[in-house]
Amino acid sequence: MEAFFRTHHYLVEHVNAPVRRTLMDEIDWSKRMIGIKGTRGVGKTTFLLQYAKEKFDINDRQCLYVNMNNFYFQGRGIADFAGEFYYKGGRTLLIDQAFKQDNWCSELRKCYDLYPGLKIVFTGSSVMRLKDENPELNGIVESYNLRGFSFREFLNLLTGNSFRPYSLEEILNDHERLVKQILPHVSPRRYFQDYIHHGFYPFFQEHRNYSENLLKTVNMMTEVDILLIKQIELKYLTKIKKLFYQIAEEGPKAPNVSKLAESIETSRATVMNYIKYLTDARLLNMIYPVGEVFPKKPSKVMLHNSNLLYAIYPIHVEKQTAMETFFVNSLWKDHQVNQAGRDNYYTVDGHLKFRICDANTLNKNRISSDVIYARYNTEIGKGNLIPLWLLGFLY
Repeated sequence: MEAFFRTHHYLVEHVNAPVRRTLMDEIDWSKRMIGIKGTRGVGKTTFLLQYAKEKFDINDRQCLYVNMNNFYFQGRGIADFAGEFYYKGGRTLLIDQAFKQDNWCSELRKCYDLYPGLKIVFTGSSVMRLKDENPELNGIVESYNLRGFSFREFLNLLTGNSFRPYSLEEILNDHERLVKQILPHVSPRRYFQDYIHHGFYPFFQEHRNYSENLLKTVNMMTEVDILLIKQIELKYLTKIKKLFYQIAEEGPKAPNVSKLAESIETSRATVMNYIKYLTDARLLNMIYPVGEVFPKKPSKVMLHNSNLLYAIYPIHVEKQTAMETFFVNSLWKDHQVNQAGRDNYYTVDGHLKFRICDANTLNKNRISSDVIYARYNTEIGKGNLIPLWLLGFLY
């Protein structure tokens, strides 16, 4: 136990979190069992350590961070360890990568039932379905998603500003005033393409090649998260990777499931399941017409965020594709995005019509009053013409 406290002390003392994530204020910390999901590389470990740093003195032994990657837990269950911590005065246990231990759901349930004064905050992969696939945790766990950096967070980090997030309603109704408040402090357009290329995953701050780091992260998502959590045999890994690459290569479009099934030598149903797994891993986004959901075939499949475009298939990245990918990714956290009838058109929350377009080529004579035009290549907007980058302030 002392070794874990020493590690906790060192990690909390040296945690580097220059941007405070908005999720920190969205979580109900009074709950006894909190699960934080997210893809690899979005900063879940840093988030746990930042919470410990904010809420507890560094020498307060009521809080302890542990990582299930530690081989110690191959010989000792979470519940047994938590019990020792609890009876020595521990009250908040932060468990990183809880799913790495066998029977982790049952172990967490034991903790909840046996130690009523203990709070557990644990992290896991976005592939996990905490409530649907783990009945032991149903009704006792509050689940949250930690996402990669928004454009707002990226901008704040690089410029030292502290812009707050805006709701979609604020942006649509008051974007002209909001932009006037931002522009005296920074020119968002100067930073926007950098964000599109390498701003979503916090490890862009590391002194390593970003694309190579992202490729390694993507491989870990497929090799560990999808295979381990979905209990898929290793021999099928190459099929999942090949499918992912082909979708990236073809760009955002309705998938030809029969052709993809033939290419990776599997069934149509398996292709759809693999696409769903890749979507759960936050590597893809499936876009449906209003009213339709999985397992129906989506009307469009696209990469989850624009950074993946430049890492997976950098040979040819169309600007329109990158901008639409940014749009869907920015809205995805709190809003429902569906495919509308034509290319570049989307429906948000069932009734808002959006078109993603280049401000330099938009035909002003063909503007419709019932469509919101999210325009790139501009910093300002007017009426129903809004600057696309401002949607990066939604969280």
